[in-house]
Amino acid sequence: MDFWLRAWHFIPSVVVGCVAITVLYLYAIGPLRRQYDLGPPVQPSRVIVFLLGVVIIFLALVSPLDELGDDYLFSAHMVQHLLITLVAPPMMLWGIPGWLLTPLLRNRLLFRLARVLTLPVVTFFLFNADIFLWHAPPLYDATLENEGIHVLEHVTFIAFSFLFWWPVLSPLEGELGPLPLPGQVLYLFLSGMPMVLLGAGLTFVPPLYAPYLAAPRIWGISAATDQQLGGLIMWVPANILVIVLMSVLFIRWMLEQERRQEERERLAWQREEEEERLRALEQSSGEAGTGRHSEGVSENESRGTDVSLSSSTRGERPGEQSP
Repeated sequence: MDFWLRAWHFIPSVVVGCVAITVLYLYAIGPLRRQYDLGPPVQPSRVIVFLLGVVIIFLALVSPLDELGDDYLFSAHMVQHLLITLVAPPMMLWGIPGWLLTPLLRNRLLFRLARVLTLPVVTFFLFNADIFLWHAPPLYDATLENEGIHVLEHVTFIAFSFLFWWPVLSPLEGELGPLPLPGQVLYLFLSGMPMVLLGAGLTFVPPLYAPYLAAPRIWGISAATDQQLGGLIMWVPANILVIVLMSVLFIRWMLEQERRQEERERLAWQREEEEERLRALEQSSGEAGTGRHSEGVSENESRGTDVSLSSSTRGERPGEQSP
């Protein structure tokens, strides 16, 4: 219990960075937005989620979890990495309004760079290559022995995580917008595969990281069990998060398809009803025309009879009697 109370390390760079991000975000969506009429107000739920993402990063880097992962348990380090890659960044990205980024992208160079860096193939490669690279034993050991390298690791994790989530949660539209829903599902499915491979590898191979072999054992967890647990954390919980999100996106896709199908059926029914109405009008017009023609013929015949009778009457001389 004493460990959880004393092992808080308020690293200046982390504290200043989290406070600066929070202040800048609140200023941008509040006074700055109103002053320059940048866009509509951000929904309170999105603001709360963004701030929770910042809090998660802060706690992951200054709480006892950081010391536990650095000095004792590989599995604790995996929990920390999970929080700063798969939990906090998507929360923060979801809370950023598109109008906040649009002015920055008016610069042609920045726009072109963003267009390349946010391509799904690029984000997939950068994120997974970064994860694999930092888990190579020589580099991983270096992060535990050199604080500067450790900070660099965390910075790249967070930065590439934002890129990784961009094709799914982009707040923009057009070229820099998110993939269509089917593409998002496929992207997440494929993106989870490298994490599965790395997690499975760490679970089934002997201990790889020298600092943990020499670390004091706590809670009766051996180095081999610790690495197996860390591999399972990367393998199972990380992919459960991805699977849950994939399920949500798939359901949204199905509901959207159902809505579109209902809309198509409604339009088809309206077209059919309109065609029936037009046919009925044409039929009525045809019957009216036929009636008028018949009346004209009868009238002409009647006139012809009258003319014949009149002619016969005029043809008889006065005083003449028929024999």
